[in-house]
Amino acid sequence: MNRVIFNTILISCLMLGACKKKLPPVVNEVPVNLIKVKEQTVLYYDKYPSTTAALSQDNLLPQVSGAITGIFFTEGQLVKKGQKLYEIDKRIYQANYDAAVANEKVTESTLLQSQQDAERYEYLNKYNAVAKQLYDHAMITLATSKAQVKSAEEAVKSAKTNLAYATIYAPFNGTIGFSQVKLGTVVSPGTVLNTVSTDDPMAVDFIVNEKQLPKFEKLQEVKNQERDSLFTFLLPDNSLYPATGKITVIDRAVDSQTGSIRVRLVFDNPKHYLRVGMSGVVRVHNQDTKPQLVLPNKAVVEQMGEYFVFVAADTLVNNPKMGADSAKKQMKALLAHQKKVVTGQTIGPNVVIKSGINAGDRVIVDGLQSLHDGSKITTSNKVKGSGGGKGAK
Repeated sequence: MNRVIFNTILISCLMLGACKKKLPPVVNEVPVNLIKVKEQTVLYYDKYPSTTAALSQDNLLPQVSGAITGIFFTEGQLVKKGQKLYEIDKRIYQANYDAAVANEKVTESTLLQSQQDAERYEYLNKYNAVAKQLYDHAMITLATSKAQVKSAEEAVKSAKTNLAYATIYAPFNGTIGFSQVKLGTVVSPGTVLNTVSTDDPMAVDFIVNEKQLPKFEKLQEVKNQERDSLFTFLLPDNSLYPATGKITVIDRAVDSQTGSIRVRLVFDNPKHYLRVGMSGVVRVHNQDTKPQLVLPNKAVVEQMGEYFVFVAADTLVNNPKMGADSAKKQMKALLAHQKKVVTGQTIGPNVVIKSGINAGDRVIVDGLQSLHDGSKITTSNKVKGSGGGKGAK
């Protein structure tokens, strides 16, 4: 019985000691990792969505009506200027031409007869050996015959032109597309037969804001190769096109609704990697060689379209352990202060900071999720790197 009472008292004492065990102190400081901002020279590109375009492109349109009787090319292949591409049934145009030529010969014969008659009557008229009326009629007949010959000549030209239009030739060297008509298709003026476009060199068009116009105008003025090599092109699969481009045209006017203007580059395209209508990205090498402030992307927080960073600063705060009358009522603490920044170009995992912070500032790069303006922070404990960054809320 005494043993039971002793064990009960022992267990009660142990439980009472456990209850009186001190709880760990509450930690009010948020652990963070810092980085000291430094100026550095950066290499990056300004990027612009772009589209390839042919320097010359022509829709093949017939000028006469008829059935397609000949197709003389392979779709998608290169054609040479003057190469025969299509033929429209030319029988009716050949017949019209032959008839016009025959009519021209008739009028020429009539003109010859009228000329001889006019000369005869003119001679007789000098000696008053012919009636005046006959002489006048001879002169009128001669003028009419000349006009008929002129009309016949124009008819021959028209018939010859229509006959020539029955055959369609390549307007320049280029690549021809899929035929829109087949053998036997009846076409008329305005019907699109096919499209031919040049492909070497190839144009690449992109849009820039009017505020950037002076920059591109200066680049256009400088003709040396070093400047031209600033322009490169990323293909749709994000691979780099092997040739560099140069500015050839800046559009004549700014779009008043969007405040933008089109710029055209030209790239050599000997292997025809570039095709009309491809989408890609023009990269313009940034020429600003001045050192710039660069931060990891994860240090920048976006809030409603604006960007912020947290800067660590030693700040005097009230010391809770001291009374209000104490001479040491304030103490130093490391606090996080939120700063609004203006971001620039993204360079891999980093971003250029144009304004808002200064070189030498200590910026928080990890532990941002638990911070607000004025949070107490500590660097005593290392924080596991986060994947947050620009765009994180």
